[in-house]
Amino acid sequence: MRILENVMEQVIRRNPNEPEFHQAVREVLECLEPVAERHPEYLKTGIFERIVEPERQIIFRVPWVDDNGRVQVNRGFRVQFNSAIGPYKGGLRFHPSVNIGIIKFLGFEQIFKNSLTGLPIGGGKGGSDFDPKGKSEGEIMRFCQSFMTELYKYIGPDIDVPAGDIGVGMREIGYMYGQYKRITNQFNGVITGKGLTWGGSLVRTEATGYGLCYFADEMLKANGKSFEGATVVISGSGNVAIYAAQKAIQMGAKVVALSDSNGYVYDPEGIDLDVVKRIKEVERKRIKEYVNYRSNAHYYEGCSGIWNIKCDIALPCATQNEIDKTAAEKLVSNGCYAVAEGANMPCTPEAVEVFLDNKVLFAPSKAANAGGVAISALEMSQNSIRCCWDFETVDCKLREIMKNIYKNVSKVAAEYGYPGNLVAGANIAGFLKVAQAMYAQGVV
Repeated sequence: MRILENVMEQVIRRNPNEPEFHQAVREVLECLEPVAERHPEYLKTGIFERIVEPERQIIFRVPWVDDNGRVQVNRGFRVQFNSAIGPYKGGLRFHPSVNIGIIKFLGFEQIFKNSLTGLPIGGGKGGSDFDPKGKSEGEIMRFCQSFMTELYKYIGPDIDVPAGDIGVGMREIGYMYGQYKRITNQFNGVITGKGLTWGGSLVRTEATGYGLCYFADEMLKANGKSFEGATVVISGSGNVAIYAAQKAIQMGAKVVALSDSNGYVYDPEGIDLDVVKRIKEVERKRIKEYVNYRSNAHYYEGCSGIWNIKCDIALPCATQNEIDKTAAEKLVSNGCYAVAEGANMPCTPEAVEVFLDNKVLFAPSKAANAGGVAISALEMSQNSIRCCWDFETVDCKLREIMKNIYKNVSKVAAEYGYPGNLVAGANIAGFLKVAQAMYAQGVV
């Protein structure tokens, strides 16, 4: 990284103790060297320096009262990273690990992911260190209402449109949207992931998981492979993992493992998704309960061991940096020939290097998991024109978007000297659209 090294040094100096953000920025900048060489006008106008600096960072206090009458205080965040191609768009994450560095890493990734969809949406992210696990419905409602009482000042359907993420499902979206509507007296598309009876879109629940498989399918077909007859391991057991498993099974694969933060289940006969949905979506219990329904299944403590299972295709859908170099080497030695990221940056840079060096087909998250935000943008469109498309229409649009992302990423990778490297292709293709808009709009 010769030309852009000073940009990276500035990021580290200005944002100390934020390793995830540093990792995300470095991965992008390392791919942009040929862009800097080919576009000196971007260097002259500070595009690289500007794109790594958020337009706005908002940190706020979130006080709420628990069921015992005690006042609790959490911290809320919203990073509005880049609005060059449209209003800020990105999820809200409620998890104890959330801090400003995590939110900036996610928001930075979101810029390029949103750009790749081809839709007019900028990049942002938000959340809180609040943990919904173990909280009552009343506590979650009171927290969400307090969170939105502050956040509403900074968002709007043409300004910033949040969505859900880890710890934020339709329940939390409902409580936040209700509070927004109560405060502003407006019913609009200010937040996505809403219920179907109050402005939500069909396919939103399935979108990231389905989109992941649609992208992976394009990548596999381009290399003479497919999901048909493949053994698949998927980490996580939330929406992304469940619906990635559902689509992979529909495409002819056998999914044999899922996980949560405590451990993983291995079912050599193939995961029974009806059982998983009952456990996770109805009972809201841990994945270990799966073995109570399937006698041949096994549960193992510790989620990292899931990557020791022999598979053809791996779909990491849990959290960032879950596959390290050792896990990547194990996957390769076990014959895994394709990895597609369903979570945000689930593979460490060292793991990605292992995959690329061993000719494993690798789909980076900013391209492969863009289905969720794509459908969120389509929900915004439906809200704007006051209509609701049927499932088949939305699913068809999703598949076409993911197909186009693969084509664009592959084409740009080849044009800039990285044939077959979808990591570089995604970073460059996502960057170019935003950079062109920033350049056209002047120094702002």
